[in-house]
Amino acid sequence: MQKDKMKGIIESILYVSGEPVKLNDIQGILDITALELEQLVDELIREYDTRKSGLCLKRYGSHIHLSTRSDYAAYIVKMLQPIQKQNVSQSAMETLAIIAYRQPVTKAQVEAIRGVKCDYSIQSLCKKGLIIGAGRLDMPGKPILYETTDGFLRHLGLSSLNELPELLANE
Repeated sequence: MQKDKMKGIIESILYVSGEPVKLNDIQGILDITALELEQLVDELIREYDTRKSGLCLKRYGSHIHLSTRSDYAAYIVKMLQPIQKQNVSQSAMETLAIIAYRQPVTKAQVEAIRGVKCDYSIQSLCKKGLIIGAGRLDMPGKPILYETTDGFLRHLGLSSLNELPELLANE
């Protein structure tokens, strides 16, 4: 299959889904290697960036997403006058930061660091798709281990956890 046709298929899939799509899913649909898909995705990213298109291709961990270019956000807001999306509360953000840096981590471990209960924050972060239960710790009670999702990376505009700022050491 021609490269241009495969890039068109990738764009079509991303456009119709409206959500980030797993690279593995696209690879299976196109029946190509991971390396071939990476090359196609990199070419698409460059093409959108070169012409300063209103659209851009973003990579979030193992997902890619077709979205609008942030440079044009003010114009989109004027047009759509969107309803403000619900933000993450301060307590949930603290919980999320602990999970991001210590993952996988149990609720009890997060509570030990924060010094307060975090049931609601963890439930809220799970509902928002920012964290997920990633197994259970092999100890009495088998507590759930939590880790961040690709949705977390997308929410913060990161490609990988390696882009998180370094933690400052206690002096």
